[in-house]
Amino acid sequence: LPGAPKIFNGRESELQELVDTLLADHARVAILGPGGMGKTTLAMAALHNEKVITKYTDRHFVPCDSAHTNISLVAAIGSSLGLEATRGSAGHVIHHLTISPPCLLVLDNFETPWEPVDGRAKVEEFLSLLTAISHVALLITMRGAERPGKVKWTRPFLQPLIPLTPMAARQTFAEITDESHDDFEVDQLLEITDNIPLAIQLVATVASSEGCQLTLERWNLEKTALLSAGYDKRSNLEISIMLSLSSPRLLSLPRAVDLLSLMSLLSDGISDMDLEQSKPPIADILKCKTTLVRTSLAYIDHAGRLKVLAPIREYIRNVAPPSPDLVRPFRKYLN
Repeated sequence: LPGAPKIFNGRESELQELVDTLLADHARVAILGPGGMGKTTLAMAALHNEKVITKYTDRHFVPCDSAHTNISLVAAIGSSLGLEATRGSAGHVIHHLTISPPCLLVLDNFETPWEPVDGRAKVEEFLSLLTAISHVALLITMRGAERPGKVKWTRPFLQPLIPLTPMAARQTFAEITDESHDDFEVDQLLEITDNIPLAIQLVATVASSEGCQLTLERWNLEKTALLSAGYDKRSNLEISIMLSLSSPRLLSLPRAVDLLSLMSLLSDGISDMDLEQSKPPIADILKCKTTLVRTSLAYIDHAGRLKVLAPIREYIRNVAPPSPDLVRPFRKYLN
């Protein structure tokens, strides 16, 4: 198994809720939320919890990043279980788990096999076979805000992860930089991140070597490219955002990207009334809104306003800014 997270702040209540669910029988849990929100970190913290270890002596962590089909998903699980490649069929996996002791199976980044519409039915059918084994607890992590079908997920649902509190964000920043910094400059840097754990990690890593002031100056020049030096979604913010933008759910409704580009200009978000009355030239605009929320590229705040997190807004403004035709009617409405 991968090790327990060394830095873990601001998710104590979610961890307690997750552990309590896993300690009950027939646990089937989905950790949802936008990319970079710490879904895998939360899963790993639960996997290494002492009470969870006591209940599940067999725990399996299966990365699904490369499992683009049901066949490759089954093969990845079979490999994690130690099955020979020739015995890695769905039937062999189900049989092995059925006759094995109770276990906890974690499927990380489950959106990869689940997203493609043409293969989703087979993936969900296999998932239903897994969850039919009463002594197998299932925990999946998925970017987005919807759970796969054909599974009776444990209630109450674990709510999609949201950004850290300001206090937890500051604590995380301090633990990574490991030195004191000017409070005002730290606040400016954290405002850039919108308290998204991945963004905090990346900006704090830069600040630890270059200082807050130089990091702020680089941000003003480079924007999200500053946080994109790594080669995978766990160390590169732009790759993480691009993965969400390549979601089949989003690609099936291209005009949703137009709405996202318009939202990139609105730091305070927009209400449903303003969205409809401003009449931007976007067909099926409420359907586009729903798609952005389902893929966690946007969210609904406590006041019911549609919003986009700051790092995503910055990235979209850079790579897909709204056209004048999109902005014009909205600006006219506001005036």
